[in-house]
Amino acid sequence: MLDNVNVNNEVHLAGTIVSALSFSHEVYGERFLTFCLKVPRLSDISDYINVTVSERLIKAMDLSAGTSVEIDGQFRSYNNYSSTGNRLLLTVFARDIALCADDDFKNPNYIYLNGFICKAPVYRITPFGREITDILLAVNRAYNKSDYMPCIAWGRNARFSGNLAVGDNIKIWGRIQSREYQKKISEEETVTKTAFEISISKMEVIQKDEKSDSEIV
Repeated sequence: MLDNVNVNNEVHLAGTIVSALSFSHEVYGERFLTFCLKVPRLSDISDYINVTVSERLIKAMDLSAGTSVEIDGQFRSYNNYSSTGNRLLLTVFARDIALCADDDFKNPNYIYLNGFICKAPVYRITPFGREITDILLAVNRAYNKSDYMPCIAWGRNARFSGNLAVGDNIKIWGRIQSREYQKKISEEETVTKTAFEISISKMEVIQKDEKSDSEIV
C-alpha cells in the first residue's frame, strides 16, 4: 500500500462497501466520489465510515456494494454551510485503495494523528461509571489548512488528558468510530444522525523543548 506521505495524519481501513458511489465534488477537473465503508470491530458491532476517493485513482476498479477493499489515506474535516447552519463533515480521504478478501481484515481500523488541542478538554463520568474526556484536535494540512477531529479518551487516558490545555501538542493512536443518535427537530419529530469520532487507545504529549515526552499506553 501507500508509503508515508503525511506523518501527522495516517489512516488505514479495511471493510466492505455498503453504498453505491456518488459524486462528491470536483477540483480542477478532477472528480471525487464518496461511499460508505462498513468496518468490523472485534465485537459484532461495525463502524460505518464515509470515504472520499478520486475518480482517477479507482480507474476501472469495481467498487460496487458488497466489495471488500483496503484503504490508506487521511482523516479530513470539511465545513458544510447550509440554511440550517454550519456542520462539520468528517471523511477518510483515500490516497490508495485496493481490493481484498473478506477474511483479510487483519487491522481494519487504525488512525494516527499529531495535532494541537484547540478547545478545552471536557472530562466526564457516564451514568455507567465510565470516565471519558472529549478532545477537539486540530491537525495541520498543506496550504495553511487544518482538520478538526473530535476525539474521545477513556479511563486513565481520560483522567490524564482532562488536565491538558488548549495549544498542547499531542500524538494519538486509535480507531475511527461511528455512532447513531436521535436529534429532535420539532416537538413531534426526531431524526437519526451519525456522529464520527476517534476512540483513543494511546496518546503522547510532545513537550515544547522536544527533549522528553509523556506517554500513556
